[in-house]
Amino acid sequence: MRKLTAQWVANAVGGTLAADVDVPVSSVEKDSRDVTPGALYVAFIGERVDGHDYVNRAIAAGATLCLVQHSVAAPHIVVDDVAEALGRLARAYLALLRVEGNLTIVGITGSNGKTSTKDLLAQVLPDVVAPVGSFNNEIGLPLTVLRADESTRHMVLEMGASARGDIAYLTSIAPLDIAVVLTVGTAHLASYPSIDALGVEKSTIIDGVIPGGTVILNADDARVIHMRHVPAIHDKSLSVRTFGATPDAGLSLFASRPRLVNGRAEFTPMVQGPLAPGADFHDLDDPGQDAGDAGGDGFMNGAVPYAIHLSLVGEHHVTNALAAIAVALACGIEYYKAIDGVAAAKPLSAHRMALTQRADGVTVIDDAYNASPESMRAALRALKAVGESGRTFAVIGEMLEMGDASVEAHSAIGLDVVRLSIDHLLVVGAGARAAFTSAVREGSWGDEAAWVATIEEAQAFLNARLTPGDTVLVKASHGSGLWKLADQLVGVNG
Repeated sequence: MRKLTAQWVANAVGGTLAADVDVPVSSVEKDSRDVTPGALYVAFIGERVDGHDYVNRAIAAGATLCLVQHSVAAPHIVVDDVAEALGRLARAYLALLRVEGNLTIVGITGSNGKTSTKDLLAQVLPDVVAPVGSFNNEIGLPLTVLRADESTRHMVLEMGASARGDIAYLTSIAPLDIAVVLTVGTAHLASYPSIDALGVEKSTIIDGVIPGGTVILNADDARVIHMRHVPAIHDKSLSVRTFGATPDAGLSLFASRPRLVNGRAEFTPMVQGPLAPGADFHDLDDPGQDAGDAGGDGFMNGAVPYAIHLSLVGEHHVTNALAAIAVALACGIEYYKAIDGVAAAKPLSAHRMALTQRADGVTVIDDAYNASPESMRAALRALKAVGESGRTFAVIGEMLEMGDASVEAHSAIGLDVVRLSIDHLLVVGAGARAAFTSAVREGSWGDEAAWVATIEEAQAFLNARLTPGDTVLVKASHGSGLWKLADQLVGVNG
């Protein structure tokens, strides 16, 4: 973050400054434990913790100023609502950076894949600021914006939707140069009357793109590709670019010859149309011929496309990789650098398809940060692919925020486990029990499935059964706490 004065901050948030001098601010933190000298400490009032109680700790750690909702015994700015003030601060700060520098802002939304795509771009784009973990709401996004400074050329933002109007609010803080829509699935469905209503919410990210900007859509999702008809595309003269895992002459970017190798996807990224003027690569029998014919009028410069092998586990990462490549190309990154960078990228965020091979010969796939029916199925397919030479264990916890669809959704996952021929299913917690019930009712399944109430019971169950060569997947929503089991499994002999 570039240095600001306390008065500038007060003006930006519309608050009342109470400080003896106009102190400088060089960072923004909401946790007193993360405060470093020069920080603005933001005192949020939560359900269990009141940040105002930690003002003294923040000042002792070097905070020069506090953003608060009532007066405290330290230099501070008083506002009516800290969260809204943080948004105003980020909005004003980003406008300042836009005037001073050459900044491209990318926003990513979708029911699945936001964090993985963001992590890929964080390793491909130069001079980039991206969220830590999954900072994708009205608090996390402003904090990400405020990490940028004059040297930042690219900013990648996740935009989550838990309720109607969420994305519109986020894009009001950070108007976008490039908007990416990955999928419309059933995550957070409890907050919307239907999946189509959720799709409408996701489509509002397009309204947040600045005139002349770019929209990148996943053509494999019918609800997403339908967004090319959003009026803002015409009204703002937006460029639309499409990608898909299935070859199609109408796509800007697609995956040729995708396959799994040891649970990781391999494919050739084929560019055509508006992503690469003059480079038409849809002759799959001889892609190099088309590339050579492209000549020097496109960014490809006669480059021959070639296969890349992702470091990320699971076939579903083809979609995320294509999205990241499409963004990189739209940002002006050369073809080779874009695809090689995506291929070399590693998982950055914890509990996101993280594969660990323990010293005792057991392989752990930790995907316990988030879960929806779509991501559950993708993770199960990855388990099947990675563990094809040994026994497979699917450890499943609750998918949260499913609303009235919860029982049916968990039941369907239990059936998927059986039909994918996963060797063992362990269901953890009352909220996920329907997965166990449906599995044991399917075919000849019985002892292959088990249900336990607690993480401690799950750990004991696995410790008694896992042997060298086994592969175990841990998958659930973060709020279920099953990520703690994944940490324990990785820590054992690992």
